[in-house]
Amino acid sequence: MNYILFDGPARNALLPFTFTRPVADILIGILTIRQKWEKYLGSTITTLTEEYLSDKYPMVELEENVMINASFLPNEVLAEMVSNLEPNQAIFKGEEVIAFFTNDSQEEVDFDSYEIIEYNEECLTVTNTWDIFSKNNAAIREDFEFLTEDRKSQPIPKSVNVIAPENIFIEEGAQLEFVTLNASTGPIYIGKDTLIMEGTMIRGPFALCEGAVVKMGAKIYGATTVGMYSKVGGEINNSVLFNYSNKGHEGFLGNSVLGEWCNIGADSNNSNLKNNYEEVRLWSYETEGFAKTGLQFCGLMMGDHSKCGINTMFNTGTVVGVSSNIFGTGFPRNFVPSFSWGGAAGFTTYLTKKAFDTAKLVMGRRNIEFDEKETAILEHVFEVTKKWRKE
Repeated sequence: MNYILFDGPARNALLPFTFTRPVADILIGILTIRQKWEKYLGSTITTLTEEYLSDKYPMVELEENVMINASFLPNEVLAEMVSNLEPNQAIFKGEEVIAFFTNDSQEEVDFDSYEIIEYNEECLTVTNTWDIFSKNNAAIREDFEFLTEDRKSQPIPKSVNVIAPENIFIEEGAQLEFVTLNASTGPIYIGKDTLIMEGTMIRGPFALCEGAVVKMGAKIYGATTVGMYSKVGGEINNSVLFNYSNKGHEGFLGNSVLGEWCNIGADSNNSNLKNNYEEVRLWSYETEGFAKTGLQFCGLMMGDHSKCGINTMFNTGTVVGVSSNIFGTGFPRNFVPSFSWGGAAGFTTYLTKKAFDTAKLVMGRRNIEFDEKETAILEHVFEVTKKWRKE
């Protein structure tokens, strides 16, 4: 069977992260949503997303296809239901479609003509940016159980100070000595070829993805995920860093999400709790206003390729778009549009030529080419986000 993950109605609520990727490629837990579905279904999966993203994320359509709403994270029950779908069948949870069988000749899908299968079990969904960190605890636990079932961890080095070693899994090539791992509060997953330097203290749930580095003396609280080849240091609490992003120095990052290719300058901090302890509101690209999150703790949402200088301070519930550069004293406003250059004193437009020159250097350090596909995506983002910049 050919499986296709589609963005669904949550795409706009997941901006700025979905400016540069399909919903399926959001990282939560140990794996991206796409990777989870591929492992559960045992199949390579393509995506149906925005046209400007389709060159980098192409869809493969065959005569018979099962379309899956990428906002839904798989589990064993749901994956089995999806794999057993037959023509003219659809799976719904309440009013939301989870998956449906279709063929390449169908121009429109009329669910009134479908046999509706109700899914009444619990499952994780990602429908807002803050879900990425607020549901990361449950996502790490589910991924850990699924990925480590019937597998044997690499041995925990003798120099490691460990609590609840049965909840720790270490992949091949991981290096860690003289660190403290407390998995009594949740599982700890240490990925392939990772490095945890001396003096680090980690409380689960925690996921360190392939090739990532934790620097000396870091203090990390669950539920935190560090994406592939990212580097972290300082103090981190309940945050998700996508691949190739760095928060390598002292400073606090809490209840936050960083996209890919982000960099947090030394001694930078974000607030994750308002002084009056009220509910945090976040900028909504859908309503072009500030939306209720229902959360008392909510920090920084930073899109791909954005960076901040040393000693930067972010207010509670700050949203930074794609490819912005923030620096200077004081708190910048709590919505920074894409391709902004500046800080609390004001912003100018970060011109694409300069932004792309930086992206080439940053990605080149990891032997990844900033190619025409990447250029076209960011050029599109620059154009569609103009209305929020004061140019």
